[in-house]
Amino acid sequence: MPQQKTQSAAKKRFKVTGTGKLTRRHAMQSHMLEKKSAKRKRAFRQKQPVDASNVKSIKRLLGLR
Repeated sequence: MPQQKTQSAAKKRFKVTGTGKLTRRHAMQSHMLEKKSAKRKRAFRQKQPVDASNVKSIKRLLGLR
């Protein structure tokens, strides 16, 4: 059988933690940062967990299922 390919866009955007959970980057971090508070911008740096409704499809894109 041919090898399953990982979707390149997905592997750039999602990481798998040691326990197998998926994390993603926070949205709204890339532009118009002047009007956002420093506290809000610091919070954007933290990785967010992927919502449970999307985990199955993202794992398929990453070749984990």
